[in-house]
Amino acid sequence: MEIASSLIYLLLCLSTLLLYHFIKKQKRNSKHKAKLPPGSMGWPYIGETLQMYSKDPNIFFASKQKRYGEIFKTHILGCPCVMLASPKATKFVLVTHAHLFKPTYPKSKEQMIGPSALFFHQGDYHNSLRKLIQSSLSPNPTTMQKLVPDIEALAISASESWAAGGKVINTYHEMKKFSFDVGFLAIFGQLDDTYRERLKENYCIVDKGYNSFPTKIPGTAYHKALLARKRLGQILSQIICERKEKKTLQKDLLGDLLNFQDEKGQTLTEDQISDNIIGILFAAQDTTASALTWILKYLHDNPKILEAVKAEQKAIYEANDGCKKPLTWAQIRNMPLTYRVLLESLRMASIISFTFREAVVDVEYKGYLIPKGWKVMPLFRNIHHNPEFFSDPQNFDPSRFEVGPKPKTFMPFGKGVHACPGNELAKLEMLILVHHLVTKFRWEVEGSQSGIQYGPFPVPQHGLPVRFWEESNNLK
Repeated sequence: MEIASSLIYLLLCLSTLLLYHFIKKQKRNSKHKAKLPPGSMGWPYIGETLQMYSKDPNIFFASKQKRYGEIFKTHILGCPCVMLASPKATKFVLVTHAHLFKPTYPKSKEQMIGPSALFFHQGDYHNSLRKLIQSSLSPNPTTMQKLVPDIEALAISASESWAAGGKVINTYHEMKKFSFDVGFLAIFGQLDDTYRERLKENYCIVDKGYNSFPTKIPGTAYHKALLARKRLGQILSQIICERKEKKTLQKDLLGDLLNFQDEKGQTLTEDQISDNIIGILFAAQDTTASALTWILKYLHDNPKILEAVKAEQKAIYEANDGCKKPLTWAQIRNMPLTYRVLLESLRMASIISFTFREAVVDVEYKGYLIPKGWKVMPLFRNIHHNPEFFSDPQNFDPSRFEVGPKPKTFMPFGKGVHACPGNELAKLEMLILVHHLVTKFRWEVEGSQSGIQYGPFPVPQHGLPVRFWEESNNLK
């Protein structure tokens, strides 16, 4: 009897063990049953990269979405990718399940900017540094009221130079210079002219080589950029040493980086500070310059909206005795129509059309498998131009922002922990420059007014050639 009971007990244990392994295997198999999203991987090795760049990349992505839906696969830029074109999917990747996806950049880009730059990281280092940078670059009455007059001086100087002599300017190139100067101001405050010129000279070489073919052959743009990047590090090291020796307490980003301590009391190394300074300059310059270029184009193409913006800014202009008084923080915060024009320009142009992430494990989403190591690309532009979220999306209509957009449908500066920490500073400089442009100048676009070029961010064809005229009496 005891033997029989023991056998029954043993059989029950074996049955339970077998059932456990069966259930575990079924769960494992069910994960593998998730299939890849629909789509085409194109040719071996090159995938669909040529198809994407042979036409407007936005048309490429839009046609894919129309054919396959809001999640599809492709193979571009040497990588298998899953594209996501819905707000829920974007939130899944960038917010709620961000730990399953890491930011990813080509090694050549990382080497050019510096491996310690904020956007190459995640975790504690990223989180604490991002809070510091966001706090330093976020406008508020205390910090930005002091910075506004300096940004305004840069805007006045730049706009007057554009109108001098009635020459045609490349708007995008000029906006890059303006954005670069604002970035310098936010990072260094008042910097010695010698340092400023040396930094600018070497940064321009790095900027030219950043998107070139990554070869270290002497004489190539990439090789020249690597050498210039080394010199940038040396110049920044000199500036940092001077700050430390003088113990200067300047309220700027460099000062905040020098005073930074993490929870363990660790400070940043010179290389970490240098990498983040260069990373911030890269992140701010091209995107802000592109946005400003599009704002000028959209205002030029929509005369009624331009006149309404002029009327709004005229009231501020007259309150300041025709620019004899500087703009105030309160005035900048009270430009509702101009601000809506800014938002609509960002939606229409979608400067950040998509972002790159990489799956760190196999991930299942909506019944589809995103394999470990595959790139994942939330398509911001597809969402911004979806008529389900923005009616008549190809029409420039700032009034649509009189009511806030649906959650997760408007992401001009990205989303989640890797969203742009300097977006408020970018908006501030845009509003200041627009105020001075519409109250003192008029402009005409020269040549063709259609077409988009990518370098890598979208800008109007040929950088929007424009001729400016000063209108000193138009608001009196």
